[in-house]
Formats: sequence, C-alpha cells, structure tokens
Amino acid sequence: MRVLVLNCGGSSVKFSLFEMPAEIEIAKGSVDKIGGPGAVSNFWLQGEDKVSRSLSVKNHEEAIRHILKLLQPLLAEMPVGAVGHRVVHGGDRFTGTVRINSEVLEVLHACSQLAPLHNPPAIKGIEACLAVLPEIPQIAVFDNAYHQDLPPAAFLYALPYEFYEKYRFRRYGFHGLAFASMTAQASALVGVAREKLRIVSLMLGSGTTANATMYGRSVEVSTGFTPAEGLVQSTRCGDVDPAMLIHIMRELQLNPGEMDEIIYKKSGWLGLSGISVDMEELERSAAQGNSRARLAIEVFVHRAKKYVGAYAAVMGGLDVLVFGGGVGENSPFIRRLICTGLEFLGIILDDSKNREIKYGLVSAPSSRVKVVVVPVREDIVIARETARLAKGLPVSGGESCRFEKG
Repeated sequence: MRVLVLNCGGSSVKFSLFEMPAEIEIAKGSVDKIGGPGAVSNFWLQGEDKVSRSLSVKNHEEAIRHILKLLQPLLAEMPVGAVGHRVVHGGDRFTGTVRINSEVLEVLHACSQLAPLHNPPAIKGIEACLAVLPEIPQIAVFDNAYHQDLPPAAFLYALPYEFYEKYRFRRYGFHGLAFASMTAQASALVGVAREKLRIVSLMLGSGTTANATMYGRSVEVSTGFTPAEGLVQSTRCGDVDPAMLIHIMRELQLNPGEMDEIIYKKSGWLGLSGISVDMEELERSAAQGNSRARLAIEVFVHRAKKYVGAYAAVMGGLDVLVFGGGVGENSPFIRRLICTGLEFLGIILDDSKNREIKYGLVSAPSSRVKVVVVPVREDIVIARETARLAKGLPVSGGESCRFEKG
C-alpha cells in the first residue's frame, strides 16, 4: 500500500510518499509560500537530488494538485491507498487515529481556537484532499493523542473543577508524534525496551515541547491546553503568570485577538532578542556580543533545564535524555548548555561526541543517564497509523515508532 503523508502549515504543505508496511520513503517534498508571489516547489525522489522550481500556487488545493502531479509517474504503477494528515489538536474527543468524515471535520473546526497556528491549515489540507481525492480514505493522526493517558494530577489545572467538567479545560499536550518517534529511537539506541525506561524528551524546534515518558506512557508534557504553554519557543511565550496577561490587556487596552498575537507570534526567542526566530542566528549574534541574543538563549536554556529536573522528579529518576527537532539535532552548543549543571542527575556529556555526532549517543561512558540525539520522524508515525487504520488494524496515536536510519 502507498500512503501519502501531508503536514499542512499556514502557507506550506510538506509531503512524503511511503511504501507500507515496509516503511520505505519513495519521495518527499514541500510546496512553500502558498498564496504569495514566490511560491516554491521542492521534490526529492529516493536516491536522486532535490528538484526545486518556482510556481504560482494560490491555495492548498492547488498545492495538493501540484504534489499529485509530481507524484503521478510513481502513482501510475501503484495509486495512493490512503492519505494521512497530521492534526495538532483533537481536544479530548479523539484518543487516537480516525478516518475523517463530516463529524470529525466539525470537531477539528471547533478545536481551531485551541491551536490557531496549526488546525486551520490542517483543515484546509484535508478539505483540499477531499476535493481532489474523494474516493481515497483520509486519515487524521493527532499530535495530542500520545498524551491521552496523562494522569489527572498532570492534566488538570487548579481552576474550578466545573470548568473541566463543562468545557474540558485541561492539559492536552502536543508534539506527540515527535515523542513517539524520539522515544522509540532512544530505546533502540540504548538497547532497552521503552517499557523499561524513564525518558525525558526535548523536542526543540521552532515549536518546543518537553515530555516525560515513563515505562512506555506519557506522564507529563510541557504544552498544555494550547501549544503556547511550557518551554520558550521561537515566537510563543511559554509559561507566564496568567494574571500578567490580564494586566497587560488592561494597561495597553488590548482585545483578545491582539493578546493572541503577542502570545503566539511576538514572544519567545523573537520577543526577547528582537532579532530572529532562527536559533542559529541568535547563537552567532550572541557570540558577537549581542546581549539580547544571549539573554534569549539563556532564558530558553534555563526553562529547558528546569523541565528536565522537574520531570526526573516526577518519574523518580531518569534513564535517558533525548534531543530532537531542528535545534535539538543541530546545536551542540544548546545541548551542552542544557546538560551543564545536571551532573547531579547522572547526565555527563562527551564533548567530542556532542560536537561531532548528529545521530546517536552523545553521553560519556561514565554517564548514568544516556543522552541521545535523534532525527524526528513524525511522517513515519503518521504513515504507520494511516496504513493500519486503512486496513482495519488496531491503531494508537501514542504507539511506539520503530525507526531505521537511512
């Protein structure tokens, strides 16, 4: 079976085509800057170089039609059997992977206010696929499903309990697909079953989330009711005093929409540094003496380090610390800053490995806690879940992800 995996952003569509159940990635690519004057198509065929070209793409439907045209020679020999969509927020209505119908779409629309940067473009991609491929099963794989087993002590907020009963205000957590991938790879690298490990995963990209997976189950996660809570992110603020936000709204006479703009798009590394959403650029600026860039990095690292310690306490210890995401995979500098001072937990980096290795163990032989760096492969998790549901097999949004490098 061939599975098309789609990850739709506000102005982009990323795609991968897999042969399942062998989990062979046949092709991948993206359409970026949708609706703008400089739209770009990127396409990789397995074993060949990337092909990029400019094009005119007005909306997500046109982007998906373009993707299917790129894939047509491959689909002529075997058509797409199902399409898997990454969906960030399904509330607590969906605890796992589902086939998309009108009822599912209605729930996704209702959850859009909880993930305003993610759900609306995902819905656009789904609706475009329903128009272009009406006979093909469309499958939603939820980013928050990995955290559906959180204990009440972890997912409840200390607000009046009826807020949870009536409105389902609770911690949902995100980047679940990433954590399914990261924890499975970490388990393989250290040679111990995930069900026997206490793992803290730091998904450090433009969006950032910390997770504690204890003996195969997510028991804590830094993102909450929305993806804005938790670690400091590229443009999202992470943890703040909620009363301060009310005070800011009163002082500056902001409406909820304007406050949303600050929380989601004007805060984080960008808000602190005043420079960029690119951590690599912040590292260069800090090295050149820019105090605001250095401050943004320090706040980011401090928050991440605090979560590692807190999650070790929740689990009663720590066996593996995992770094993933664009920053987690590519910044030895950030990994070193986060790990420095955590020696009391048994975390000791090997400096040379940390500088040189992009996949694998970077901890010293004497480190009681194994520190690993892994590529995040959400697409493989989505492809597996999609193929299983399309074939009527059991699925689970939080199921372990086997990963073979290559």
